[in-house]
Amino acid sequence: MKRFLYLGFLSCLCSSLFFSCTSQQTIDLFNGENLDGWTNHGEEKWYVEDGNLVCESGPSAQYGYLSTDEFYDDFELTLDFKQDANGNSGVFIRSTVDGTKVSGWQAEVAPPGSHTGGIYESYGRGWLIQPEPEKDKALKMGEWNTMKIRAVGPSVTTWLNGTEMIHIEDEKIGEGKGSIALQIHDGGGIKVSWRNIKITPINDNK
Repeated sequence: MKRFLYLGFLSCLCSSLFFSCTSQQTIDLFNGENLDGWTNHGEEKWYVEDGNLVCESGPSAQYGYLSTDEFYDDFELTLDFKQDANGNSGVFIRSTVDGTKVSGWQAEVAPPGSHTGGIYESYGRGWLIQPEPEKDKALKMGEWNTMKIRAVGPSVTTWLNGTEMIHIEDEKIGEGKGSIALQIHDGGGIKVSWRNIKITPINDNK
């Protein structure tokens, strides 16, 4: 009996160590009250309203970014977004921002027919991968949508409302370092709300 108890204890211990080494505690990137932990780049409007994070075109109608103060390499990120008006936006990973020039990779958030969930490299190679057209029906324009992004080394996968949108393996992405950043596109007339922005860092024992 003692031997079985001992083996059971070892099994639980090994499982606990495995999961503690491969993932960490989920972090709320947005506290629902203010923009603590984030930096605003540009003149576009970022504010909190009714517990949601809102981005809205300002008078200059230029690009704008809101980036986390912390850098995240390997992770699983989930968030909700609602395109209140012309929801041309995006979620950048492993990104850095200089003024309003961003370096990194964007998981697209856009109106129907504009490749939401695809991966775009700004000031570089442009579109790396776009979802298959039939997957566009996963987007609920004007309603809350849930996006998940998993990035581990060169591997990136995105989901929209439970539908896998893309999977890509890219060496350059794997070498990237930087923050999570939300984008507001130029052109004006854009308003997007965000909530439940959570990230779980992943340690793959590289």
